[in-house]
Amino acid sequence: MTYAIAAAGTGGHVYPGLAVGEQLVADGVARSDILYIGGDRLAATVFPEAGFPYLRLEVRGLSRSLSLKNLALPIVIGRATLRATSELRSRDVRVVLGMGSYTSVPVGLGARRVRAPLYLHEQNAHAGLANRMMGRLAVTTFTSFDETEGAIRPSHVGNPVRSDLAQFSRAELRREAFERYGLEPGRVTVGVVGGSLGARAVNRAVVAAMSDWDGPPIQLVHLAGRDHVDEVGSAAGASEVPWVVLEFETDMQFFFAAVDVVVARAGGMVAEITATGTPAILIPGGFGSGGHQDANSRALERAGAALTLAEDRVDQLSDLIAQLAGDPAGRRGMSAAARDIARPAAAATIASELRRAHG
Repeated sequence: MTYAIAAAGTGGHVYPGLAVGEQLVADGVARSDILYIGGDRLAATVFPEAGFPYLRLEVRGLSRSLSLKNLALPIVIGRATLRATSELRSRDVRVVLGMGSYTSVPVGLGARRVRAPLYLHEQNAHAGLANRMMGRLAVTTFTSFDETEGAIRPSHVGNPVRSDLAQFSRAELRREAFERYGLEPGRVTVGVVGGSLGARAVNRAVVAAMSDWDGPPIQLVHLAGRDHVDEVGSAAGASEVPWVVLEFETDMQFFFAAVDVVVARAGGMVAEITATGTPAILIPGGFGSGGHQDANSRALERAGAALTLAEDRVDQLSDLIAQLAGDPAGRRGMSAAARDIARPAAAATIASELRRAHG
């Protein structure tokens, strides 16, 4: 075992981490030589299913509200650090990448103890707590944005996306994508995605927007998430707007090939939006570290690639969808702006640096 990648929590951490590992494999590293380290949520499914060795650590993040659980956090991190250190040493890990989630702290401390170079990746425009804590121990913090607040020794490379999106061609995939979802030609297609479990606020905003739709002809492909697919599906069944509702999509290249506009949160999804050149309406979530989703969304908005809609103004969503649906020239401009700030080669850049450090 010669490489370790710590990634846990949401898809915004997990899938960029997976993209780097898959790039290492494409570069000739054996899949069995890449150890993923995470928790018991999404990572525990994604990485083993992709064929990689996986170590589950008993660790959790800091509670943002006052909680007695935070008093035990040093003990939890200490135990996880001992476990991580032991595994890194026994598996002869030579280089470590932390994707900024809570597992990056014990794994980063373990990397220091076994003298393996530590690299970090920050997906957001505002560095998360784990990366701010571990940044001084790292060789560099790879960043997704040109200016990332709080990143220590930053190196702007972009946010890793999987090869199907890094090499994305809407024109080549469009017909197959329409067939996949049963879409109608001649309608603007609006894609909706809230995250791996679905974002309740995003889903309900779209349901409300479609309840009395009187704008240009549109159709929806809606990734509602496991927890909300039934609720959204019921609304779609009662709507006059053609509306395809899915729990999730594993092959996101088809989703982006089908859609002309996407409505989404502003987490890790922004990398896929820019890589595919997709105009976006972003509804930042107020959770996470330091309002990072709002910072992400504003960065895309400044570039001309997205519109930001605050969660307390989601009643305006139908107006924004109608605006973009009726403005093909505007959508083309946003698409070009998104591609201008995209860094689709991020996974290749990071993988190359890890291989160089490995020696």
